[in-house]
Amino acid sequence: MADTPVFPRSASTLLLLTAAVFLVIGIEAISYIITIVVVSLIFAMIVYPATKALRSRGFPETAAVGMVTVIACLAVLLICYLVFFSFETLISDLPLYQRELTARLSEILALLDRHGIETGSFSPSSVNLQGFAGFLSSSAISIADLLLYLFFIAVTTIFMLLEAPRMPGRIRKVTGNRPETVEAFSRMSRFLIDFVIVRTEANLVHGFLFGAFLWIMGVHAAVLWGILTFLLSYIPYIGLIVAALPAIFFAWLQFGIWGAIAVIAAVAVLNALVENPIFAHFASRRFDIPALVVILSVIFWGWALGVAGMIFAVPLTLIVLMIFQFSDDWAWVNTLLGVDHLFTGERAPPAETREAEAPSVR
Repeated sequence: MADTPVFPRSASTLLLLTAAVFLVIGIEAISYIITIVVVSLIFAMIVYPATKALRSRGFPETAAVGMVTVIACLAVLLICYLVFFSFETLISDLPLYQRELTARLSEILALLDRHGIETGSFSPSSVNLQGFAGFLSSSAISIADLLLYLFFIAVTTIFMLLEAPRMPGRIRKVTGNRPETVEAFSRMSRFLIDFVIVRTEANLVHGFLFGAFLWIMGVHAAVLWGILTFLLSYIPYIGLIVAALPAIFFAWLQFGIWGAIAVIAAVAVLNALVENPIFAHFASRRFDIPALVVILSVIFWGWALGVAGMIFAVPLTLIVLMIFQFSDDWAWVNTLLGVDHLFTGERAPPAETREAEAPSVR
């Protein structure tokens, strides 16, 4: 009897990579559904500890999930209302902003003229905020679409919370109840939930303090910029910068260059007070993710799922890495990316050690 032919390792890897390409294309094609599932999963991670605490105090599972869901939905609706109200106020006050912008540009042109710098035919009145506001209004999601989107997310989140207590047993069945596999999965699950919760808490503090500072300073639409800071702070490295740009721009419109400098200084101080403790918290837990992996995650998920993908890029990548680790065919990817230590509990080797251990190329 002849032996059953077996694919060589290279052919198997090639087939897996081909399947991954088609999977990526499929994710981009059904991005609306994937986004709903992803946002629901993140929300479930955020509110699950509250649901678990209510159940431990004797509340029935359905009642605990219902209470937490209602509170979370009210909070989301409040944020949406504040965003729409602030945006409408911003649009209605555009003539005032246009006059302020014309005055600031005139000051800049006068300064350049005093130093003998030619500006050609450029004039302050040629910059029109109405066209930019029209573009934002046309590209913004309608209220009806937003409510439908939130409804789907709320329903999916509820059922995820109801299924969460049963997941550990199912995971043990899938992994064959191997102690090392179950322990690695539990470690990464706890880290993922901790990351999402702590990141959300830090963003909430950051957004509130930044919005309060802008409100005290008198910057236009301070609440909107605070909410924007809360949301975009999920995006590593660039989120805080992007969120601060509108506030800096409006501070410059109202108060000139010193107003913009004051906002920049506030961003730097808040970054030192809020962000650095977060990094120290996770560094102490020995969970170090290479910056290149984070940046590539933001690029990929932003392409596949849009803004939601950029916001939740790190949690999504951690979920994918967990799937890779528990697959014999894909575990090598985590080793190649330098994130396999996340599953073993070991400290990631410093850059100098990695360079010393790497073979020299002659």
